[in-house]
Amino acid sequence: MKRLTVFFALFIALAAWAGHELPIYPSFYPHEIEIRTIAPEQAAIALRDGKLHAYVGPGLSVAGAAPGQIGAIESLGAFVVVRINPQSKAKDDACATANTVMRALGTGQGEFVLHPYPVTPLHGDYLYHADLAEAARARRADGEAVPGLKVKANGALARPGWSAQGDDWDAEVLEVDAAGLVASAMGMTNGLIAPPWLKAGWFHAERLLADAAGDPALQRRGEADRTRLIAGNYSGLTERINIERNLVSALIGDCRKIVAGYTVKRESINIDYSTGIENVGYDALSGLSSPMFLRTVKLKDFPWNGWLALGTPAPPAAAWNPIGGMTDPFGRLVGYAVTDPALLPAPYEAGWMLNRIADLPSNAGR
Repeated sequence: MKRLTVFFALFIALAAWAGHELPIYPSFYPHEIEIRTIAPEQAAIALRDGKLHAYVGPGLSVAGAAPGQIGAIESLGAFVVVRINPQSKAKDDACATANTVMRALGTGQGEFVLHPYPVTPLHGDYLYHADLAEAARARRADGEAVPGLKVKANGALARPGWSAQGDDWDAEVLEVDAAGLVASAMGMTNGLIAPPWLKAGWFHAERLLADAAGDPALQRRGEADRTRLIAGNYSGLTERINIERNLVSALIGDCRKIVAGYTVKRESINIDYSTGIENVGYDALSGLSSPMFLRTVKLKDFPWNGWLALGTPAPPAAAWNPIGGMTDPFGRLVGYAVTDPALLPAPYEAGWMLNRIADLPSNAGR
């Protein structure tokens, strides 16, 4: 593990010495980047002692840090999904069952945010869906509670009485990691990140809910809208937005699986005056696990380059293959560091921003 880290740092240093430059400079491009697997309790000490600049992972508690030494960035943590058991009698009134579970979730404390719509306020295209999200909230709040439900849930989302085991359950509460959902659909080849709709709310809704569609009419409608969006079969922005709204409406029309809300993820960074980092860009959906972070971060004690030390809780688990591998969290972070895409996912939008290319007028250079 240590040898891998040293080799990686050397590779980055050599790339910098070779005179690698960008037409534009969205980052300060540290010339040495160390990425190591480190347990949360050890990472907290390293952050406090100035030996780590950021921990790419949630849930870190840094006790004993000086005021102004440790900061946190917030991003979308996980989608909280309620799924109805197709073998249970609860499926006969799936909406009432889902609404009962959702309202119980909303009474708890912690990181859960009640939001019964798959496009969240942290999505860059949320304003296209804001009225539909409010309507969904009002709709889910109505109706009588279904008594005696057997619910499966783990961790902080469990509520008193939710202890169903095995196959005998009516509803299940699941957490789907947002960064993992984005990364599982991402492809990076030859300086390009795909697909173009990687961060679009409709795309996440489709990946979360399409497998549970029970109404054939809604299923056909959703598939038709998805095909049009992927093929670019629309005449302009207005038509595209309407298709996206129609697709999400079709996906939430069947209550067999709903998004009840989401959690917020907080990741710790060292912002100490002399040993910390600044100019930290991150993704609203993926947090620090984003190409944008490594293209913007600047060490405070260096005017340009420097030695960036990152920690992550997950050890390498995938093949180190730029084409078919590097699909685990550790590998993706390495991939973001050693590649230089032409376009980067915009931090707070559903679209893209220029990196190694420029948008010039058609008569430029004449």
